[in-house]
Amino acid sequence: MGNLMCCVQVDQSTVAMKERFGKFDKVMEPGCHCLPWFLGSRMAGQLSLRLQQLDVKCETKTKDNVFVNVVASIQYRALADKASDAFYKLSNTRSQIQAYVFDVIRASVPKLNLDDVFEQKNEIAKAVEDELEKAMSAYGYEIVQTLIVDIEPDEHVKRAMNEINAAARMRLAATDKAEAEKILQIKRAEGEAEAKYLSGMGIARQRQAIVDGLRDSVLGFSVNVPGTTAKDVMDMVLVTQYFDTMKEIGASSKSSAVFIPHGPGAVRDVATQIRDGLLQANV
Repeated sequence: MGNLMCCVQVDQSTVAMKERFGKFDKVMEPGCHCLPWFLGSRMAGQLSLRLQQLDVKCETKTKDNVFVNVVASIQYRALADKASDAFYKLSNTRSQIQAYVFDVIRASVPKLNLDDVFEQKNEIAKAVEDELEKAMSAYGYEIVQTLIVDIEPDEHVKRAMNEINAAARMRLAATDKAEAEKILQIKRAEGEAEAKYLSGMGIARQRQAIVDGLRDSVLGFSVNVPGTTAKDVMDMVLVTQYFDTMKEIGASSKSSAVFIPHGPGAVRDVATQIRDGLLQANV
């Protein structure tokens, strides 16, 4: 009905190409336009000015011979002031953009190792965007944004990379565990050494106190009992200690049987051995 009345409608964010007898005449803006068909005027087609997106998946090989699939997302739109170029100069815009993306990615990725591809994906996206901007501007298109949205190596390569990462983390954990055990052993050894040192100091002080006590007892007894020698007092003290020890052994319920020589002669021998030992220790 619109064609019979010579009127056409152009939607918002869209432009239309007006031709007269097959030749481009002008770009029609959104709205209602009169096209007298009997004068050779007609609408050749419409062109959207909206932002469009094209996802391109490209398979290529890295410098270390790993095949990867690189997915690039291209956001583009036609320029209103170059709408005629965008409509007439390109028959398939998406195929043209895809060809340029393939060319840039397959020229850039083979120069990089796999790890570098992941690290430098922004540089790859910038190279694609610069090449597309330079090429597509001549056809009336603007490249708004170019993103590398995915880098997918072969499944076997991904599994190997995960295993390498897991092994590295396990090695680090084992190193930390060994270091912790080393620190515990060092601290335990330091504690044992300190305990032995303090125990030795305590035993030395105990022995010194015993010697001091015996000396004071001998001196006090010699003064209070005239005519006794230090040897007599020492023998009496040792005999007393001997019987005290025998009493404690007999009173203990958990003590084992101890067989030692017993008798006046044996006591004298024990006293002589203890005295000789103390004298040798003092020397």
